[in-house]
Amino acid sequence: MPALTLADYCYKEMFKGCTSITEVSILPATTLAEYCYEWMFRGCTSLTKAPVLPATTLASACYIRMFEDCTSLTEAPSLPATTLFDGCYNGMFKGCTSLTEAPALPATTLVHGCYFGMFRECTSLTEAPSLPAQTLASACYKNMFYDCTNLKSVECLAKDVSAEDCRTNWLNGVPSTGTFIKHKDMSDWTSGINGIPTGWTIQDAE
Repeated sequence: MPALTLADYCYKEMFKGCTSITEVSILPATTLAEYCYEWMFRGCTSLTKAPVLPATTLASACYIRMFEDCTSLTEAPSLPATTLFDGCYNGMFKGCTSLTEAPALPATTLVHGCYFGMFRECTSLTEAPSLPAQTLASACYKNMFYDCTNLKSVECLAKDVSAEDCRTNWLNGVPSTGTFIKHKDMSDWTSGINGIPTGWTIQDAE
């Protein structure tokens, strides 16, 4: 039975590069520790389904690069936490080239680097999860969808995007056409890889 009480770095690199793992059922801890799942399944190229992750209390960098380069992963776990910590989802699904659907991201208060590179190089992802936060934090969305070469739909309800590096390269490498849904009261979006991609259709959220 997996542990319910975790310690910093406890599962770091535990299954890194184990190419025979296809499925893990659940990691039941609801309170996480710093870096506890860092690179836990990195390079597990046969993993098709992520374990259930019920944690609602996170810690700094708790999920950092947990599934990096899990190239067969098609289904992401639900991520129910609404209170985030610095870097908590940093690179979590980086290089998951078979991931077709992103998990919902319900948090409305962001912190430094919380979603940094979370879906970088997820080349099968066509629709971003809704991003409900109205005020961004430093580096919160930096590189988030970098090289998501099939991404064609983004809904971001931010109204304050002044935080340092909050959108740097977040939509670098996406297709030249797509749909961007923004808050109806937001008029400060820039055009390009750090804002709304050039050539995308812009709509106001209902």
